[in-house]
Amino acid sequence: MPKRLLLFDIDGTLVNTGGAGVVSLRKMVEQRFGVRDELRDIEIAGKTDRAIIRDILHKYSTPATEENIAEFARTYIDGLAEELPRCRGRVLPGVAELLERLRSQPGIVLALLTGNLRRGAELKLRHYRLWQYFEFGAFADDHHDRNELGAFARRRAQEKHGDEFDSADIDVIGDTGHDVACGKAFAARTIAVATGGWSPERLAKCAPDFLFDDFAAVNSVIARLGW
Repeated sequence: MPKRLLLFDIDGTLVNTGGAGVVSLRKMVEQRFGVRDELRDIEIAGKTDRAIIRDILHKYSTPATEENIAEFARTYIDGLAEELPRCRGRVLPGVAELLERLRSQPGIVLALLTGNLRRGAELKLRHYRLWQYFEFGAFADDHHDRNELGAFARRRAQEKHGDEFDSADIDVIGDTGHDVACGKAFAARTIAVATGGWSPERLAKCAPDFLFDDFAAVNSVIARLGW
């Protein structure tokens, strides 16, 4: 029997960090440019950290060189480590039970496909005691374009499990249209959940294969998705 690869987004899908990431980005801008900026004109939800940093650099007329991106990323990660314990975040409904149930199934491979930098993903998921559920992932470190991350996740799954993982055997789970687009980019099954900043109506327009308000009804979610 082929294994099924489940690729989870983090923010708005697994956890709500209480704004720790956005606060860290704002502090990064203040530290680097000496201005207070709410970043309301920068799209954040569903974008990769590298893409967000590139947009901020462009806004402040700073070249988006690898050196500049890496420097800003380090500042952001340092800030994130400080802000996570300060912000009132939470694990989203049903997530902990869902992951625990899925981890026990030999035919399921749990991994990440996220716009977070790897270190940021680890900081967030360790803080909320979820990091141990995931074998590997594809991260913003791999590429600034989220639609390119599927290939990285697929290759790592094959290296670890020795299976090809056909697109029909892969699920991409996330809370924004960017997650849906990413899954569609490599013909994976797309599962949207409206626990982030996108409403069910907005997500429905992206035509995911499945759409949930949340994952609170774990038995129903598992049955509907055939997990």
